[in-house]
Amino acid sequence: MAELRVAVAGAGFWAGYQTAAWGEVPGVRVVAVSDPDRAKAERLAARLGGTAYADPADMLDRERPDLLDVIAAVPAHLPLVRLAVGKRVPVVCQKPLAATPAECEEMVRLATDAGVWFAVHENWRWQAPLRRIKDLLAAGAIGTPFRARLDFVSGFDIFANQPTLKDDPEFAIADVGCHLLDLARSYFGEADRLYCQAATVRPDIRGEDVASVHMRMGGRVAVTVNLGYAGTPLERESFPETLLFVEGDRGSIAATPGCWVRVTTAEGTHAARVPPPFYPWADPRYAVVHSSMAPCLAHLAEAVRAGRTAETDGADYLRSMGLVFAAYESARSGQVVTVPS
Repeated sequence: MAELRVAVAGAGFWAGYQTAAWGEVPGVRVVAVSDPDRAKAERLAARLGGTAYADPADMLDRERPDLLDVIAAVPAHLPLVRLAVGKRVPVVCQKPLAATPAECEEMVRLATDAGVWFAVHENWRWQAPLRRIKDLLAAGAIGTPFRARLDFVSGFDIFANQPTLKDDPEFAIADVGCHLLDLARSYFGEADRLYCQAATVRPDIRGEDVASVHMRMGGRVAVTVNLGYAGTPLERESFPETLLFVEGDRGSIAATPGCWVRVTTAEGTHAARVPPPFYPWADPRYAVVHSSMAPCLAHLAEAVRAGRTAETDGADYLRSMGLVFAAYESARSGQVVTVPS
């Protein structure tokens, strides 16, 4: 197997974990890191045995990598994708893809027109318990789903590690909502209508920290996504787990705290713990999220090597971002929004 040489754009909070996850993928080596703050790039590159750059164009010209991994802040996504596509370098971009529909669409159009492989790093689908549930639903374990609730509600202080999130005018839906909305798509199909209510509870942030999104998906499933980062004390803190409950015509599936998956049918309840793999580089407080990066990146590496479309390729992820933008539109207008096909 030929070595896949990866260059990274961005050396912030998540980049250290994401580059460590690349190290779990056989045959992959991170060869270079760029960041406008060269000192940050040098610190991360030194850990990886790679070369540091301040200019991503210089990095791509000198290193000629097989893949660019964009882990930079959202405003840098479009320029970096445009740069990679212009140099015909396959590119994977961090979520959320961009701040506007036009920017998202431009990224996909640029890559498609140039014939350059393009995907989104959407690791939520690869969390161990959530992936097991996808397999159970596909196998018909509870028959045909008709209603579901996905919850990411936490009192965890996310701003301690990512203080810049306090200044984002759009926060919970864009930051974590895109994960859950994409997960719902992977389970139940496309949404045709959506209604969202959102609010800002904390006085020290700009964007919304709570939201509830209601959708009809696959033409038949009533899905609610609840998001909460208001810091409300909870009896049991489950950060960063996504908890869910799905009802079908032959049973139900629940993801409960501690990475438990519970399937209930007429025969009774079968409960199994589906913990994430342990990686010494992962922060235990983020374990189920950090560990999901490894299988996500393994899938992306396999796809780019084979020239195959990734599960979360750019065109597919436009639909997930479409739900994000529709949720904000609904929250502003107070109206049900028809989701564009």
